[in-house]
Amino acid sequence: MTLGELAPADAPCAPTLPPVVDIVIPVYNEEIDLEPCVRRLHAHLTAGLPYPFQITVADNASTDTTLKVANRLSAEFPSVRVVHMPEKGKGRALRAVWSTSDATVLAYMDVDLSTDLAAVLPLIAPLVSGHSDLAIGTRLHRGSRVIRGAKREFISRSYNLMLRHTLSTRFSDATCGFKAIRREVAAHLLPLIEDNGFFFDTELLVLAERSGLRIHEIPVDWIDDPDSRVHIINTAKADLRGIARLARAFATGKLPVHDLHAQLGRAPLEPATPGVPAGLTRQLVRFGAVGVVSTVAYLVLFLLLRGPLGAQGANGLTVLSTTVANTALNRRFTFEVVGPQRRTRHQLQGLIVFGLALGLTSGTLALAHSVSGTPPAALEPALIVAVSAATTLLRFLLLRRWIFHDA
Repeated sequence: MTLGELAPADAPCAPTLPPVVDIVIPVYNEEIDLEPCVRRLHAHLTAGLPYPFQITVADNASTDTTLKVANRLSAEFPSVRVVHMPEKGKGRALRAVWSTSDATVLAYMDVDLSTDLAAVLPLIAPLVSGHSDLAIGTRLHRGSRVIRGAKREFISRSYNLMLRHTLSTRFSDATCGFKAIRREVAAHLLPLIEDNGFFFDTELLVLAERSGLRIHEIPVDWIDDPDSRVHIINTAKADLRGIARLARAFATGKLPVHDLHAQLGRAPLEPATPGVPAGLTRQLVRFGAVGVVSTVAYLVLFLLLRGPLGAQGANGLTVLSTTVANTALNRRFTFEVVGPQRRTRHQLQGLIVFGLALGLTSGTLALAHSVSGTPPAALEPALIVAVSAATTLLRFLLLRRWIFHDA
């Protein structure tokens, strides 16, 4: 698509200053709702938004009079422009408009204005100030007020829950039609997004999160549109295909999220106390909690396996099992590493740490047997606990400075 195709024939003269905010309204056959939507949005922005703005109506190959209505509004309001798309697709429309806009912040909202417009300024302001890179409205926040049917509520919550368990996402609401992004961030992410439909939102957010960008969430007041034209079954199938495609891309390294993280991700915070690394206290507390769980699991498994396998065999198998689990827990809980990237490498490095722990614990058991022949049964677990405590500091340092140093 060329820039010429994006410009309407009857577009008014461009304003002297470029808009700070460009709000896109994707539409398809919305000849009835479009005019009241644009008039209401324009009035709200004129009265309450302290930044120059532009409203872009992105017509997705409408077959009714939607384009005619949009051009009439553009002729009436200099801050309204029209983009006509020859093909349908919400994602395709947003990509085309955002890629050519000169606004600092790029946003979009649904034509039904289900989201209360009072949330527009809280959505935009963190991006204008540079505090955040993306901002999204969420209907699933405790402070949100939502009116919609039980079926849509169930579908929305199930979809976002599925995203958390399949793609390790942290944002709460992927599908709310109320989002904004900084232009320079969009310039990096848009070329990597494949979907041209409704999965565009999810793909954008997942890529942004994996790239280390800050996503600001706004609790919204939201009223469901009973006349929504979204086909739930077809959309659900497309979403499942999109999730599977992203999972494969992350697993194979097709998406350069590490490069994006280096280019766009925010730098770590400077430590508040000189000499104390950032996040050290939190990591120590979480590492200690994981260590307690691992030690208890070790003792239980060792006592269960000592009879059939003997002391050395029980110790080896138990340390191996608890080390794999310990590495996984510390990866996700202590050092907050999500997703499959480098998971295998982290486990292999964890096994090296396991070798060190095995050498220390096995050496201690061998020393105890060589000194006293057959030590009391209670002595062996006590020795293991003592050695485990002695190796805790070494484990933490290796995890923080070697295995998860890039976290």
